[in-house]
Amino acid sequence: MENTEIKIEAVVAPVEVIEVLPKIDSLGRSYATGKRKNSIARVWVSAGTGKIVVNGKESNKYFTRPVLHMVINQPLVLTNKSSTMDMMITVSGGGLSGQAGAVRHGISKALTLFDPTLRASLKSEGFLTRDARIVERKKYGRAKARRRYQFSKR
Repeated sequence: MENTEIKIEAVVAPVEVIEVLPKIDSLGRSYATGKRKNSIARVWVSAGTGKIVVNGKESNKYFTRPVLHMVINQPLVLTNKSSTMDMMITVSGGGLSGQAGAVRHGISKALTLFDPTLRASLKSEGFLTRDARIVERKKYGRAKARRRYQFSKR
């Protein structure tokens, strides 16, 4: 058998890089909406000193439990923006835990609009994913969503 050499040349097409521009309004803010359970948070992010105002109160006065305060600060700690960004947040619906999740989602989305280079790190941690789990509705003939009434033999 003969040794036959086969040359393969690959043609590489140029890849077009699309630059994502920040979406900032005339006041220097980016806006995003975050959702979790029945809570909706409207978040405005701007460059500043790290002040977070939720429904007219400071964030540590509104979210008094340390766990909830940690949840809303997760995207800021991950991106090292906790002392350089001001946030004005209005949140409604649901309980405090759902509201904290909605605020975290809204902050993450607003940060990506303010600085698109942060998207990769926030996405890898799952902060940009909307958690779609909500309370299951109650069905007729049931005590709760799935719980049945107690069976009586006699």
